[in-house]
Amino acid sequence: MGKIKKVVLAYSGGLDTSIILKWLQIQYQVEVVTFTADLGQEEELEAARKKAQMLGIREIYVEDLREEFVSDFVFPMFRANTLYEGLYLLGTSIARPLISKRLVEIAAETKADAIAHGATGKGNDQIRFELSAYALNPEIKVIAPWREWDLTSRTKLIDFAEKYQIPIAKDKRGEAPFSVDANLLHTSSEGKVLEDPALEAPNFVYQRTTDPIKAPDTPEYLEITFKNGDAVAVNGEDLSPAQLLTKLNKIGGIHGIGRLDLVENRYIGMKSRGIYETPGGTILLEAHRGMEQITLDRGAAHLKDEIMPRYAELIYNGYWYSPEREMLQALIDKSQEYVSGRVRLKLYKGNVQTVGRESPVSLYSEKHVTFEDDAGAYDQNDASGFIRLNALRLKLLSSRNKQP
Repeated sequence: MGKIKKVVLAYSGGLDTSIILKWLQIQYQVEVVTFTADLGQEEELEAARKKAQMLGIREIYVEDLREEFVSDFVFPMFRANTLYEGLYLLGTSIARPLISKRLVEIAAETKADAIAHGATGKGNDQIRFELSAYALNPEIKVIAPWREWDLTSRTKLIDFAEKYQIPIAKDKRGEAPFSVDANLLHTSSEGKVLEDPALEAPNFVYQRTTDPIKAPDTPEYLEITFKNGDAVAVNGEDLSPAQLLTKLNKIGGIHGIGRLDLVENRYIGMKSRGIYETPGGTILLEAHRGMEQITLDRGAAHLKDEIMPRYAELIYNGYWYSPEREMLQALIDKSQEYVSGRVRLKLYKGNVQTVGRESPVSLYSEKHVTFEDDAGAYDQNDASGFIRLNALRLKLLSSRNKQP
């Protein structure tokens, strides 16, 4: 890797990244710059600044990236109705390219040689961080301590922290019940009590959503306004992207919406079990599909559904900055030019359902589909020729196959 003098560390302020900070100083004899991103994880991030200062860091970046996260990453992904393996709304995956972008930018600003992250060698995040970083700066160096050091157990980490007087929260002295990653789009819980996929997740794992059984007994109705494929208002109130997702999270959480227990296929090759909570995103996905139902042409809608799994896989695997993802994004964005209007939703005990949609550019024609007199809007005899032409090849096949 060559001599490194300065490293930008993705720093949460937690035990693991605080140990990584000290380890970098000792192992590489480098100056460390810390970067802490506020992506809506609902934690007190100034504590991370104070902890970095206590550990001797001079250049500390703590940034509120919530608006950029939703407008430039979450919303473009939702225009595609993106689901990985048919279920997962990619809450962790979509945050990593933004964090990587700022790591690389801060490295340039501070004249750092390298960046570092706290992702383990077993997971997807190491791939996402590093592919994004190399795509943005092919010369950047990346340090991944979990792939290098011998601190391979919680006991060794605690011993290292105590040796170098790194503060340890009381609940970190024992085995944590599970690992949590959170941002404005979702919470993700993995490990420990969740490692046996045959066992139901304990209710204490869920942090952002009410148990649907205990959710309100009365349905709540909600209206979301879209403009060119992006949500812009809730119940008639114009909101910024981050404000809108925050509001939907609160409403969806009350009604127990957005829980997912998933065993997924990691890019690195193993299966893992995760508990995800995506209340606002689940509402947004349902509303967006409802809006597309009346504004998107059949050919465009079906093509989007065909490419969506590929698009989702690219994001999950860390290829946000790849040319193929950008090409697909251009196609997806083109499809959203007329996806504008209002969708009405019904929220009740863990479920969200579209119950109404309207648009000034709707393709829905009541006079064509009515069971009453259509006043000549559609000649039903036209269907005869249409069916005969489409049946021709089937008739020819059937005739051949019946020959002795």
